[in-house]
Amino acid sequence: MMCRLLHVSRNGYYRWLKRPIGPRAIRKEKIETVIKREFDLAQKRYGSPRITAEVNRTTKVSRTTVAKYMKRMGLKCKYAKRYKVTTDSNHSYGVPDNIVNRNFQVDGPGKVYVSDITYIPIIGGFLYLTTVIDLFDRKPIGWSMSRGMKAEETVLPALKMALSARVRKPDLIFHSDRGVQYACEATVRQLKSLSIIQSMSRKGNCWDNAVAESFFKTLKVELIYGSKKLNYTEMESAIFEYLEVWYNKKRRHSTLHNLTIEEYWDEYYKQNKLINVA
Repeated sequence: MMCRLLHVSRNGYYRWLKRPIGPRAIRKEKIETVIKREFDLAQKRYGSPRITAEVNRTTKVSRTTVAKYMKRMGLKCKYAKRYKVTTDSNHSYGVPDNIVNRNFQVDGPGKVYVSDITYIPIIGGFLYLTTVIDLFDRKPIGWSMSRGMKAEETVLPALKMALSARVRKPDLIFHSDRGVQYACEATVRQLKSLSIIQSMSRKGNCWDNAVAESFFKTLKVELIYGSKKLNYTEMESAIFEYLEVWYNKKRRHSTLHNLTIEEYWDEYYKQNKLINVA
């Protein structure tokens, strides 16, 4: 009955049933299995470039092939929403020059840090996340989560964590937008006391702080959008796990040639003939 409904001859069906599976079909099945496994492990956060990097650890395959397989399997990564300006730059504080000037390529750690603040919707209000990122490896080395927006709740705790997490160079540059939390006396005084050079973006120009903006976009796409709203404690835990377990250890970064941050450091140690003491 099955052969009749599918318009297949019985002889043809039995010949196909006895035919051994060819190497091409076996390879295809293996690749699809790895793609599905890595896509699930990444919690639907990866598109074809990063999935390709994961597959190529065991089987060499092109990004075009991976993209074709993912499309056929119905595997689509999460997408971003439109950018919205949230910086409060309407203040009377002084604004330092834009020293970074969109030069986001740094040849060593502890030379240039970029920082930003974003709000994340939670049950009953918002959680404010502040991050400090080292441009060398794009790693958030300092962060703070708070219910309020004062510098003492946002920028200063994140900066303190960053300075304790990594040795900085004497002429460290700290770059941000013109938000009041960065321009206020508390932040300026703290940076000056530590001999840290402050730099700020031009007014209303998100591209001047593109690395920090890009990080928040990635976090919201991979963690926030499409997920149920959490309370403050739940979101705090989710962000901590995202940063410490996923982003800083497992996630592949396009700016690091699709390496994880740890793999990028391994390459840095090899190229500079240094000993990894981590």
